[in-house]
Amino acid sequence: MAININNLPNSSQVKQKIDQQSQVKQQAAQNSNMSEQAKVASKDSVSITPQAKKLGELQKKANEGSAVNQEKVEQLKKAIISGEYKINPEKLAASIAGFEFKLG
Repeated sequence: MAININNLPNSSQVKQKIDQQSQVKQQAAQNSNMSEQAKVASKDSVSITPQAKKLGELQKKANEGSAVNQEKVEQLKKAIISGEYKINPEKLAASIAGFEFKLG
């Protein structure tokens, strides 16, 4: 049986084949590394500082509480209706002026 040595692939074709195989192996290794990184990333955790916990508690208390002191409002209504509530014009003017000064 005779072997035809003229049809043997040249050395550059062999090198290309080897390079292709090594690239496939590298891609497979990269894919496995990425999947391992994804597994590690899914194990992330979060920790909340004590200051953040206190802030959350304060926000919860602020949301639960009323912004208006309804008891004080009722007292003022009664005093105005009965005529017992007296307005001090000088104090009122000073308060208004102070407020305007802070704004400006």
